[in-house]
Amino acid sequence: MRIDVWSDVVCPWCYIGKRRLEQALVEAGEKAEVTWHSFQLDPSATNDDPRDLAERLGEKYGRGREFGLQANEHVTTVAAEVGLDFKLKDAKAANTVDAHRLIHLARDLEATGELSSGTHGQLKERLLKAYFTEGLPVGDHDTLTRLAVETGLPEDRVTEVLAGTAYAAEVAADQAQAVAYGANGVPFFVIDEKYGVSGAQPVEVFQEAIRRANADRKPVTLVTAPGTTDDTTCGPDGCPI
Repeated sequence: MRIDVWSDVVCPWCYIGKRRLEQALVEAGEKAEVTWHSFQLDPSATNDDPRDLAERLGEKYGRGREFGLQANEHVTTVAAEVGLDFKLKDAKAANTVDAHRLIHLARDLEATGELSSGTHGQLKERLLKAYFTEGLPVGDHDTLTRLAVETGLPEDRVTEVLAGTAYAAEVAADQAQAVAYGANGVPFFVIDEKYGVSGAQPVEVFQEAIRRANADRKPVTLVTAPGTTDDTTCGPDGCPI
C-alpha cells in the first residue's frame, strides 16, 4: 500500500493526523510505503518573529491573544489523546521551506541507496517533535543541521543544501500537486493514488480508506463451468494439447 501525505512541520493537526494514520495501520495489520510531501502553511513566515504562537494565532484570525491561548489548549488536549506532548507556549516561529528541502534531500538519498528506506519519514517525525515538544527553532540552519545529522543525513550534503536553493522547486511542486488534488489545507492523505482523506480524521476514517484500498486490490475471483479443468490456458511452459 502506498500513502502520500502532504503536511507542514509546524501544523499541529498534521502531527495528530500522522499518529491517527499510524494507529489505523497498526490496527489493520497493514504495512504501507508512506511518502511525505511538502506543504507550507505560511510561506511568508519569518524565523525572527518575536511573537509567541498564541499571539500569532490571535492576530491571524483577528480575535486576540485569548483566542490563540484557547486554540492551543484545545489542540494540546487532542494531541495528548494520541500520545503527543505539545508544549505550544515554547513553539518558535519558523519559515519551513528549508525543513522541507531537507526532507526532499533525504528522499533522494533513499532513492540512491545512501540512506535506508523511510529515513525521510524519520526526519519528518524529528522535526515535528522538535517544534511541538522541544521548542526548537526549525527554521534555524544550525538546528536543522543538527536534527538532520542526528537522523542520519550526511552533514556535508545538509550544509550544501542549506547554503543554496536545492529542492526549492520540488517543495513548490509538492504544494501545487496538493492544490491539484483539491486540498485546501493539510494534512492531506492519498491512499494508493485513489482515496483521499482531508484533515486529521478519526482513526475509523483512515481504517475505512485502508479497507477500501485493500478491497480494490483483491485477487480476481475465477468463474468456470462445472467440471472443467485448467487445460485451456497457455503458460510459460507452453499450451496443453
